[in-house]
Amino acid sequence: MSRAYLDWNATAPLRPEARAAMLAAMDVSGNPSSVHGEGRAARAIVERARAQVAQAFGASAGDIVFTSGATEAAALAMRGRNLAVAEIEHDCVLAWGDPVLSCDGNGLVGVPDPANSALQLANSETGILQTLPDGLAVSDFVQGFGKVALAFDWTGVDMGILSAHKIGGPKGVGALVLRPGIDLAADIRGGGQEAGRRGGTENVIGIAGFGAAAEAAMRDLNDGLWQKVAETRDALEDRLADEAPGVVSFGRDVARLPNTACFAVPGWKAETQVMQMDLAGFAISAGSACSSGKLRASRVLRAMGADAAIAASAIRVSLGPTTSRDDIMRFADAWLAQYQKFRARAA
Repeated sequence: MSRAYLDWNATAPLRPEARAAMLAAMDVSGNPSSVHGEGRAARAIVERARAQVAQAFGASAGDIVFTSGATEAAALAMRGRNLAVAEIEHDCVLAWGDPVLSCDGNGLVGVPDPANSALQLANSETGILQTLPDGLAVSDFVQGFGKVALAFDWTGVDMGILSAHKIGGPKGVGALVLRPGIDLAADIRGGGQEAGRRGGTENVIGIAGFGAAAEAAMRDLNDGLWQKVAETRDALEDRLADEAPGVVSFGRDVARLPNTACFAVPGWKAETQVMQMDLAGFAISAGSACSSGKLRASRVLRAMGADAAIAASAIRVSLGPTTSRDDIMRFADAWLAQYQKFRARAA
């Protein structure tokens, strides 16, 4: 069976550039905090990656703090601050915030006090993009980075959260990016690494992959590859709208990521669809990978006003630059075949 991977928002396939950079880093034995030649070689790898991430994100290299991933970056930025957030945020942000902000039916959030709030750039389930207010304390840029044009230094955000594996880098590495002039105390202490902002020997191999992936991601974006992804995603949604009466799509009326389709058929459980499509050779999801295995209605869609039946039936299809039109049309064939069976059983 030929499989098609349609779960890029959960994790993107490892880029060859990242793999090559990681393999090269494996041959460097020094500790990046050591002053001898081997240590300086390891430090050079870390600093090259820092510059690559900074250039791709439109930030200053000295303001990149490497972490073990977005979850740690969120904790570093938010712990003890009780920032206002909305229920649509990723769990790693929601865990530290006060969920008092509301969103409308299009998933858009109002932020009356940006300096004491956190707001994501893009939602992982729906792909819906937010307009970030100037002076925002924290933003989760994980899903938007590499897919939409942005420059962190122009956003007016104090701190931004990144993750390597969403752009084709390795799992287990991310970054917290600081606006120039913003500083913070380390949560993980002991070694003084990352300019005293995150203790612990740097993950040289993972960081090397992150830097290479960031550079490649910006090349793809500049070359217009994500516009082609959007056209493929739109073709899927158009076909489902034509051939599946009653399908409910989310985010089509507002700005979204170019690769994300989120839709539901009330009463057809999301986990059932995920299993059916997996057996047919397609990897999709029922929302965020961090919560999709918990067999509950989507918190994001409920916050947008969707009723429980719809929120429990929504699936996410997320594409990437290597997803072909054939992959998507084959998925549509398989999903529509199961849709017809569901309709017949429900009749």
